[in-house]
Amino acid sequence: MSTLKSTLDTTGPEYAAYREAMLAKLDELEAEHAKAVAGGGEKYTARHRERGKLLVRERIELLLDEDAPFLELSPLAGWGSDFRVGASVVTGIGVVSGVECMIIGNDPTVRGGASNPWTTRKIFRAADIALENRLPVINLVESGGADLPTQKEIFIPGGRLFRDLTRLSAAGIPTVALVFGNSTAGGAYVPGMSDYVVMIEERSKVFLGGPPLVKMATGEESDDEALGGAAMHARVSGLADYLARDEPDALRLGRRIVARLNWRKHGPAPAPATEPRYDPEELLGVVPEGLKVPFDPREVLARVVDGSEFDEFKPEYGNSLVTGWARVHGYPVGVLANARGILFSEESQKAAQFIQLANQTDTPLLFLHNTTGYMVGRDYEQGGIIKHGAMMINAVSNSKVPHLSVLIGASYGAGHYGMCGRAYDPRFLFAWPSAKSAVMGPQQLAGVLSIVARAAAESRGQPFDEAADTAMREAVEAQVEAESLPMFLSGRLYDDGVIDPRDTRTVLGLCLSAIHNNPVRGAQFDGTGFGVFRM
Repeated sequence: MSTLKSTLDTTGPEYAAYREAMLAKLDELEAEHAKAVAGGGEKYTARHRERGKLLVRERIELLLDEDAPFLELSPLAGWGSDFRVGASVVTGIGVVSGVECMIIGNDPTVRGGASNPWTTRKIFRAADIALENRLPVINLVESGGADLPTQKEIFIPGGRLFRDLTRLSAAGIPTVALVFGNSTAGGAYVPGMSDYVVMIEERSKVFLGGPPLVKMATGEESDDEALGGAAMHARVSGLADYLARDEPDALRLGRRIVARLNWRKHGPAPAPATEPRYDPEELLGVVPEGLKVPFDPREVLARVVDGSEFDEFKPEYGNSLVTGWARVHGYPVGVLANARGILFSEESQKAAQFIQLANQTDTPLLFLHNTTGYMVGRDYEQGGIIKHGAMMINAVSNSKVPHLSVLIGASYGAGHYGMCGRAYDPRFLFAWPSAKSAVMGPQQLAGVLSIVARAAAESRGQPFDEAADTAMREAVEAQVEAESLPMFLSGRLYDDGVIDPRDTRTVLGLCLSAIHNNPVRGAQFDGTGFGVFRM
């Protein structure tokens, strides 16, 4: 392979300014992550500990193999909403008894672990990832069920939680429930529909209706233990497969269950990996503040891919899109990375051909976003930009190899689609703190609205209110800017997390490892259809 040669001046003033701007964004990100880690806050955390219980992240830490990484997903879910950051649940991929698993843990310090609308969306995303990547699922259950004031947004879509558990099991993907406290009403179906269930003596309570509801519905009087206690479910109903003494014992049993799954990856093993030749720390100073100055994505690749080795495809053609072959932690990838923002016809056709080649060789694709979209203008429209952009979007839509997307800069307009944005179902999608995504840039969007309003006033023969137009533009720019930022988008689960640029290689490696639990196969090139179309 060809070794990338970095030209990044790490001693210059521009690098220093970009680095300081990125560090400031990371400080903001860390403050928001801290809110998620804090759960329900000091009062409810203290109350939880007084009951002799572990916090959700402590449970996860004991469940995981020693020193194993945990790739937390969607930690900012619910950001900017009326609900606490994190959506009262922790989801992520970690190694348990040598097996990569999807872990879903209720945070009982947030309203008793009750599910709000963002909780269900976050768990849906986790279930999708588990199914696509063949990851056993471990639920750490302690939830009071639905957040009743928002039941209208939870009840109907929330039934998917139980459907997903049965579909995972039907696909041969084991599901495990470790019940640490209450699992009531609809929540009772989480252990009820899991393949393996562990309950804790005198702690776990699983019932469709608690004593007050049973009294109201039937007149029957019963206590928690007789109605849904762990001992009853282990000895009478049979719902519990294992009866644990305490929380550490439940986690030990969970690890033993996973150890006995006889789990094997179906995808190819990675080749030996080598570290990049350039320091990932330098990624802090690659992206310009404000995104108006283009940057070379090869500087990112030089600090992410194995050995900084990259075989570029069509380097002299359509050069505002970089395409080529590399490895990350030993796994092969085909890379599409925006170089100068705009996608022209040449770039679109180049991408379509390259995506077909990746499918022909069963190679996962990595998209590094920094695009303002497809080029507009009379000459470009006459030159076929719509049909050429459509070729690229068609190729992305029908590609069968796994896709990973990282938004490192702008991701605007249809360029977001062509580069495999969220609507195109990448296996994983992460963003850097420098990323922005919207239908177009704030100034462009406000300008379009201004032009339309001016034309409408002229057609009606009315004077145009310049002061009102200025105020409108300022308001729209501020709104679009705020709604383009990564924390806003991550809060709505439009990505799987905002990551530190220095962690990009590690995050991609963890994702690629998870992906290879399943076979990696592209669109069929079996001699019965068409070969690769040269664009």
